[in-house]
Parts: sequence; C-alpha cells; structure tokens
Amino acid sequence: MAPLSLFSILVPFLLCLTPSSSTNSEGNALHALRSRLFDPNNVLQSWDPTLVNPCTWFHVTCDDSNHVIRLDLGNSNISGTLGSELGELKHLQYLLLYRNEIVGKIPKELGNLENLVSIDLYENRLEGEIPKSLAKLKSLRFLRLNNNKLTGSIPRELTGLSNLKVLDVSNNNLCGTIPVDGPFATFPLKSFENNRLNGPELKGLVPYDFGC
Repeated sequence: MAPLSLFSILVPFLLCLTPSSSTNSEGNALHALRSRLFDPNNVLQSWDPTLVNPCTWFHVTCDDSNHVIRLDLGNSNISGTLGSELGELKHLQYLLLYRNEIVGKIPKELGNLENLVSIDLYENRLEGEIPKSLAKLKSLRFLRLNNNKLTGSIPRELTGLSNLKVLDVSNNNLCGTIPVDGPFATFPLKSFENNRLNGPELKGLVPYDFGC
C-alpha cells in the first residue's frame, strides 16, 4: 500500500506544478529579453525572475490562466536587441515595443506565436529583412513596422494573412514592388511610402523583387 499512497500524493502535486511551470518558462523568456535591453529609466525594475510567474510585473498582462498575453513597452526609452526567446511566449497576443531605440533584426521566432493579433515595432532602429515566418500568424490584424531601417523586399507570403487590417512599412529601406493580392489590395499607398519600392507589383512583367 505504501507505493500506492505515495503515488496518490505525488500525482496531484505534479499536476499543480504544470501551470506554474508553463508561466515560469514565460518569465524566463522575458528575463532573457530584459538581459538584452538597456533600461535607463528602470521601467523593467519589477521583472523579478524569482517570482512564480511574471503576471505581477509592470508592462506585462496575463489571462486568467496566468499566461502572458500582452507585452507593453512602447515609448519606454529602452534600447538593445530582440532575441529568439520571444518565441517562447506562446500565448502572446500583443507585442508593443514601439518608439524605442531597439536595434538588430526582427526575430523569425515571432512566427511561432500563433495567437498574435498586433505587432507594433515602429519607430525603432531595426535592420534586416521582414521575416517570412510572420506569414504563419493567421490571427494577425495589425503589423506596424514603419520608421525603422528594414531592407529587402516585402515577403509575398504575407498576402495570405486574411485577417490583416492594418499594415505600415513606410519610412524604411525596402525594395522591390508592393504586393497586390489578399489584404494588400486594401492598404493605402502611404503605408509603403519613403522606401525604395517600385510601385505595385506587375505580375508576369517584372519580378516582385525588381530593383532589390
């Protein structure tokens, strides 16, 4: 009977650990992000990795299951880079990092966050190409990447984002042509201005990355 009694005690104990284990992995991911950032105004001071989960941290919002669903660090005077750890925030819906001094590339791992509704990375100093992996974000409605230093062409894969309502990639260094399929048919030209783009795509006449 002893082994059975021990088993009956351990099972509920282990089940109780499961949610906190998940949320703690999100806390680890956010703490890894913090280690990449320079924070002169101490807006991340409450990000204590010893807590069970990050739901009490400032600028972090969780759902009823203590999963991180919103990261709001817009206009926070932070600088540094973004890393693959953001791909661990599996329940994230809103990524708001606008109007900072963030440099480097947009992590391709953002494409793993299938619940994302809004990506706001505008007015930073991000470089490199727009990741094609963002085309996997079928719930995405807002993608604002304007006023950065992004290069390359606009990924044609993004035309498959049927829920995308707002796109802004203006004031970058993008090249090629502007997609015309899917939601791109409704986006105003001002969403693409001040790049090296050659106007709307002319299918069959020139390659979509013409001029890159």
